[in-house]
Order: sequence, then structure tokens, then C-alpha cells
Amino acid sequence: MDSFESFELLSMEIETSKGTALLMADPHIGFEISRGLRIRTHFEERLAEFVLAKDPDLLIILGDVKEPLGISFSLKRLLMGFFSELRQTRVVITKGNHDGQIEKIAEKFPNVEVVDHMLLDDRLFLHGHTKLPDVEFKEAFLGHIHPSHTFEFKGALKRSKVFLRVDNFLVLPTINPFIEGLEIREGFKMVPFFREKTLGEVFLPHGVYLGKVPLRV
Repeated sequence: MDSFESFELLSMEIETSKGTALLMADPHIGFEISRGLRIRTHFEERLAEFVLAKDPDLLIILGDVKEPLGISFSLKRLLMGFFSELRQTRVVITKGNHDGQIEKIAEKFPNVEVVDHMLLDDRLFLHGHTKLPDVEFKEAFLGHIHPSHTFEFKGALKRSKVFLRVDNFLVLPTINPFIEGLEIREGFKMVPFFREKTLGEVFLPHGVYLGKVPLRV
């Protein structure tokens, strides 16, 4: 699958008072470094090209921009290259648990802002690894748990990244095509404000509604 098609399916666009916002979650740039891969995927370069092609008024990255917890020389080079390509795009990062020291990179780019969460037009944007902020909102978007779901298709079991809706929360899958998702029943436990939830709704990236799934066995 061409990566642009993958990026298209695993992200989403919404209209806001600030114009068109492109949402994506969990790029995990530098995953090759943490996972000991000997190949160079150029993932972050293709992702930047995709953003430029979409030309949004605002790019919101729902946390875990990077994979390694620290900032090595190699990772800094990847991140600097990524954000250099996006100098003309307003970028907001809702800081994730992998984003330690991301400010050291973001401060070099006036168009990039790092926040704990963002509230825009009664919509809340956050990563999902901490408690909910004390704000009022109608709908929330998050990442963090890389949702995927195993379902039966033509007699065979198939696992796919999915969008997960839990009440007024929508969880986006990781946009990184090289990273597998995490089964919903395992992932939802990682979100503090989901721990009392019992039911979710699952959508394939193509928009197909798979139905309701119990979050607890």
C-alpha cells in the first residue's frame, strides 16, 4: 500500500474556527532507533510530504511524535528534518508519554507549539495517558492506545487498525504504518478516564462500522 493512502486512512480532517485541521496520532518518529532496525524507512519524510500535500490550516498531532524517550543525535536529526519541512504549517502537539524533551526541538520552530491538551470549538485534543483536564467539552480526540481489532472476514481472522469511539471520545489509530495496533481490550486500560467504561464502537479506517465491542471480558 502506498504510504500516502495509508496516511489518508489513518488520519482525519475536521473543520474548525481556525480552518481545516488535520489530526493524526502516534507517529513515533525514530521507531527504527528504538527497535534496533538496520533499515532506514524514511517514514517521517513521507509523512511530511503527506501533510504538505493536504495543506491544512492546522496540524494537530495527538502525542508520541517520537518513539525514543530521550533525544539522541540521530533522533534530533530526524525530528529537525520533519519539522523543517513543515515550517509553513501551524503545528500543535498534545504531548504524549514518549515526548520527553520534545520542547528542545519545537522551540526552534515558531510554528510548532507543545501543549498538554488543546481546547478548540468545544473539542478537546489530548494524548490520553493522563487524567482529563478540568475543562468542558462536547467531543474529545486522543491517541495513545493504538487501537486495533480482530474480526472474521470470509472465514478468516483479520486484524486491522481501527478508530474507537467510547461515548464522546474518539481514539485514532497510530498513523505509522510500520507499527501494529494494540487489541482494544488491552489498550483501553492505558487511558485513566476509560477505566470505568464498558462498551465501545469500532470503525475501520475505510469508514466501515464494525459494531459495538465490550471493553471488558
